[in-house]
Amino acid sequence: MSVVTRVIPCLDVAAGRVVKGVNFENLRDMGDPVELARLYFAQGADEITFLDVTATVDERATTYEVVQRTAEEVFIPLTVGGGVRATDDVARLLACGADKVGVNSAAIARPELLGEIADRFGAQVLVLSLDVKRSAATPSGFVVTTHGGRTETSLDALAWAQEAIERGAGELLVNSIDADGTKDGFDLELVALMREISSVPVIASGGAGRAADFAPAVRAGADAVLAASVFHSGQLTVGDVKSALVADGVEVRR
Repeated sequence: MSVVTRVIPCLDVAAGRVVKGVNFENLRDMGDPVELARLYFAQGADEITFLDVTATVDERATTYEVVQRTAEEVFIPLTVGGGVRATDDVARLLACGADKVGVNSAAIARPELLGEIADRFGAQVLVLSLDVKRSAATPSGFVVTTHGGRTETSLDALAWAQEAIERGAGELLVNSIDADGTKDGFDLELVALMREISSVPVIASGGAGRAADFAPAVRAGADAVLAASVFHSGQLTVGDVKSALVADGVEVRR
């Protein structure tokens, strides 16, 4: 859909620190979220995504103070997810400096929340966060999970994405749990299937390991590419990814 492909570093945050694991397990400390956000902003990131990965599991709100400090340091769009259960949570995040809000588990528990957020703040604020696993139990072969990938639902990932768009979601953040942290490349089949059914931008997430992994995701249909561990470890910079995309004929913001 987009003319220019966005490159988005993701900060998975737990207890105020950036963490990263493999397939959402064995999380390890990767640094301070504000410092990393500042670094990626300097490198030319188009957006920053901030996901409080334990907020829903711990039944608490997102760490607003960290969000506010991050927003004060970076001047690109900031998407925040984790622990969002009501429109007042969205209002508070926007007041702290978030530009968009990601919703996952709470929307599955009560789909009406999507429409409430879109009606109050506009679809451009609402990102449906999808943590997806391969499953033979659904028609598409992909199932939605909640609670940071810990709980498998009965929802077909494509059917749920379509319903969420109809209810007001303005963007899909599609994370493959099977590929997450493996550095074996994005799940291109999942990206392509989401592109086929989506009338809104699709962000591909999960599996990036090399600069060469990003262009195939764009060709599969992603409007934006998101990664975490390859940036946090210093294996790649945002500039490395953008250079590789340009070399592959993909237009990016310089």
